[in-house]
Amino acid sequence: MGLRLPRFEQHESAGFDGVDRDGVGRRLQARRTGIENRALVRLTLSYLTVFAAVVAGLSVVAYHFVESNYRSIVAPALDTPEGQAGFEAAMRPALYAILSCDALLLLIVGAASYALASAALRPLALAREREERFAADIAHEMRTPLGAIAGLAQAALGGSEEDAQRALGTIARRAIESGDLVGDLLTLARVSDADALEREPVDLGDVVRHVCRDAAAAHPQTPIDATIGNAIVLGDERRLLQLARNLVENAYERARSRVTVELAAADDYAVLSVDDDGPGVPPELAGRLFERFAKGNDSRGSGLGLAICRWVATAHDGDIRHAGGARFIARLPLL
Repeated sequence: MGLRLPRFEQHESAGFDGVDRDGVGRRLQARRTGIENRALVRLTLSYLTVFAAVVAGLSVVAYHFVESNYRSIVAPALDTPEGQAGFEAAMRPALYAILSCDALLLLIVGAASYALASAALRPLALAREREERFAADIAHEMRTPLGAIAGLAQAALGGSEEDAQRALGTIARRAIESGDLVGDLLTLARVSDADALEREPVDLGDVVRHVCRDAAAAHPQTPIDATIGNAIVLGDERRLLQLARNLVENAYERARSRVTVELAAADDYAVLSVDDDGPGVPPELAGRLFERFAKGNDSRGSGLGLAICRWVATAHDGDIRHAGGARFIARLPLL
């Protein structure tokens, strides 16, 4: 008997190991929220302590300044018990006034400390959210290819040499697709859009023409009608190539008999329009087209293409939109 690999079964609320992922996720979220709240309280108290020490020091200085002025005015009378009592009685209102101001200042400083602590922790919270989302996306999307690879390996055990070679070829293809998927997810997990780009003057027309030539060669049965002008933008050529390729490949996936690509300069923007004669965007997807993993039931992609297009356009200070039907328009500022 050959070695049998474990079967991968996916349940609605449980992972491969039968653990209730929904319950675990809720507990982890509650724990993270508690940790973040405690960190916010600690940082607020730290700021407030520093401000309170400064306010206390200033109050002591202010009290001694007022006291020295009073003492210099009534100095001759301080040698008598009555004069000393009168001086102490006169200083009490000044002390109460300083303490009242301190209390008001501490309230204001407390609110400012909370706001400052929230602002300081916000980037860390966003970074944590990005890491958790990236990990969740990887776990979600890698289940299918890993399960397929395990199934293929299991089916090939004990089979013929031809079956083993065919299975190895499919496994290699799945592994490459998984690597591309991880790369796409890393793109969307960038900390800073601007820092992720290597900007230089780029002729977007050359980029789009290159994409159209490759697409025409890969899909000879579907003609592409391309009207491409020159448009110089300040951008990352590799990312712009990614945007154009994703839009064109998305059009070829849906097209019946033709794909149309247009690039022109208008109102200080390079406007790239990609259309096809397919059925267009399904109504149920219209509101979430540019979200990650948004795809129809008949889609062969990962659902990341349009999300990456939006990332690239936004990183270049541009935008992208669905213009109805199967038409998408991306705008990038001209140099």
